[in-house]
Amino acid sequence: MITRISHDDLPLLDRAARLFGGVPADVAFLGPQNAMAFVASKGDEILGWCWGYHLVRPDASGMLYVHGLDVAEGHRRRGIGRSLLKAFMAAGKEAGAAKMFVFTSEANTAARSLYEPMGGGPRPRGRR
Repeated sequence: MITRISHDDLPLLDRAARLFGGVPADVAFLGPQNAMAFVASKGDEILGWCWGYHLVRPDASGMLYVHGLDVAEGHRRRGIGRSLLKAFMAAGKEAGAAKMFVFTSEANTAARSLYEPMGGGPRPRGRR
Protein backbone atom coordinates (compact mmCIF):
# COMPACT_ATOMS: atom_id res chain seq x y z
CA MET A 1 0.00 0.00 0.00
CA ILE A 2 1.30 3.47 -0.91
CA THR A 3 0.27 6.22 1.52
CA ARG A 4 0.61 9.91 0.77
CA ILE A 5 1.66 11.35 4.10
CA SER A 6 -0.59 13.91 5.76
CA HIS A 7 -0.61 15.25 9.32
CA ASP A 8 -2.63 12.19 10.35
CA ASP A 9 0.16 9.92 9.07
CA LEU A 10 3.05 11.42 11.07
CA PRO A 11 3.65 8.14 12.99
CA LEU A 12 4.04 6.28 9.68
CA LEU A 13 6.42 8.95 8.36
CA ASP A 14 8.36 8.80 11.62
CA ARG A 15 8.83 5.05 11.29
CA ALA A 16 10.04 5.41 7.69
CA ALA A 17 12.37 8.32 8.54
CA ARG A 18 13.94 6.36 11.39
CA LEU A 19 14.30 3.22 9.25
CA PHE A 20 15.79 4.83 6.14
CA GLY A 21 17.24 8.10 7.41
CA GLY A 22 18.11 7.32 11.01
CA VAL A 23 16.25 10.42 12.16
CA PRO A 24 12.81 11.10 13.62
CA ALA A 25 10.17 12.82 11.51
CA ASP A 26 8.94 16.17 12.76
CA VAL A 27 5.58 17.74 12.07
CA ALA A 28 7.49 20.78 10.75
CA PHE A 29 8.26 18.78 7.58
CA LEU A 30 4.55 18.62 6.85
CA GLY A 31 4.12 22.37 7.38
CA PRO A 32 5.29 23.66 3.99
CA GLN A 33 2.67 22.96 1.38
CA ASN A 34 5.37 22.01 -1.11
CA ALA A 35 6.74 19.06 0.92
CA MET A 36 5.55 15.63 -0.20
CA ALA A 37 6.20 12.17 1.19
CA PHE A 38 4.92 8.70 0.37
CA VAL A 39 5.42 5.47 2.31
CA ALA A 40 5.02 1.94 0.97
CA SER A 41 3.90 -0.57 3.57
CA LYS A 42 2.40 -4.01 3.93
CA GLY A 43 0.58 -4.41 7.19
CA ASP A 44 2.89 -2.96 9.85
CA GLU A 45 6.04 -3.42 7.74
CA ILE A 46 7.59 -0.36 6.08
CA LEU A 47 8.82 -1.34 2.61
CA GLY A 48 10.01 2.01 1.27
CA TRP A 49 9.55 5.74 1.09
CA CYS A 50 9.91 8.64 -1.31
CA TRP A 51 10.03 12.29 -0.35
CA GLY A 52 10.80 15.64 -1.86
CA TYR A 53 9.26 18.93 -2.89
CA HIS A 54 7.03 20.61 -5.44
CA LEU A 55 8.89 23.79 -6.40
CA VAL A 56 7.52 26.84 -8.15
CA ARG A 57 9.93 28.34 -10.66
CA PRO A 58 10.30 32.08 -11.36
CA ASP A 59 8.09 31.72 -14.45
CA ALA A 60 5.36 30.20 -12.18
CA SER A 61 5.76 26.74 -13.74
CA GLY A 62 6.13 23.86 -11.32
CA MET A 63 8.73 21.15 -10.99
CA LEU A 64 9.39 18.27 -8.63
CA TYR A 65 12.54 17.52 -6.70
CA VAL A 66 12.96 13.99 -5.35
CA HIS A 67 15.26 14.19 -2.37
CA GLY A 68 15.07 10.60 -1.25
CA LEU A 69 13.75 7.25 -2.41
CA ASP A 70 14.62 4.11 -0.48
CA VAL A 71 13.30 0.55 -0.52
CA ALA A 72 14.14 -2.00 2.17
CA GLU A 73 16.83 -4.35 0.91
CA GLY A 74 14.68 -7.47 1.07
CA HIS A 75 11.96 -5.81 -1.04
CA ARG A 76 14.00 -4.32 -3.88
CA ARG A 77 13.39 -5.10 -7.56
CA ARG A 78 9.69 -5.76 -6.95
CA GLY A 79 8.26 -2.50 -8.30
CA ILE A 80 7.98 -0.71 -4.96
CA GLY A 81 10.37 2.10 -5.92
CA ARG A 82 8.54 2.53 -9.23
CA SER A 83 5.17 2.67 -7.44
CA LEU A 84 6.48 5.25 -4.98
CA LEU A 85 7.94 7.36 -7.77
CA LYS A 86 4.73 7.14 -9.83
CA ALA A 87 2.68 8.28 -6.81
CA PHE A 88 5.10 11.17 -6.24
CA MET A 89 4.92 12.17 -9.91
CA ALA A 90 1.11 11.93 -10.05
CA ALA A 91 0.76 14.16 -6.99
CA GLY A 92 3.21 16.64 -8.50
CA LYS A 93 1.38 16.68 -11.82
CA GLU A 94 -1.89 17.29 -9.99
CA ALA A 95 -0.19 20.24 -8.23
CA GLY A 96 0.95 21.67 -11.58
CA ALA A 97 4.48 20.31 -11.95
CA ALA A 98 5.61 19.64 -15.51
CA LYS A 99 9.16 18.37 -14.82
CA MET A 100 11.05 16.49 -12.15
CA PHE A 101 14.66 16.22 -11.13
CA VAL A 102 16.67 13.98 -8.87
CA PHE A 103 20.39 13.79 -8.22
CA THR A 104 22.18 10.46 -8.31
CA SER A 105 25.67 9.38 -9.20
CA GLU A 106 26.44 7.91 -12.58
CA ALA A 107 27.71 4.81 -10.77
CA ASN A 108 24.37 4.24 -8.98
CA THR A 109 23.09 1.58 -11.39
CA ALA A 110 20.15 0.64 -9.14
CA ALA A 111 18.79 4.20 -9.20
CA ARG A 112 19.47 4.62 -12.90
CA SER A 113 17.67 1.35 -13.68
CA LEU A 114 14.60 2.88 -12.03
CA TYR A 115 14.79 6.42 -13.44
CA GLU A 116 15.87 5.80 -17.03
CA PRO A 117 12.97 3.56 -18.15
CA MET A 118 10.63 6.19 -16.68
CA GLY A 119 12.13 8.89 -18.92
CA GLY A 120 15.00 10.06 -16.71
CA GLY A 121 18.49 10.72 -17.90
CA PRO A 122 21.54 12.86 -17.32
CA ARG A 123 21.11 16.60 -17.35
CA PRO A 124 22.17 18.09 -20.67
CA ARG A 125 25.53 19.78 -20.48
CA GLY A 126 25.95 23.50 -21.11
CA ARG A 127 23.83 26.36 -19.83
CA ARG A 128 21.65 25.64 -16.86
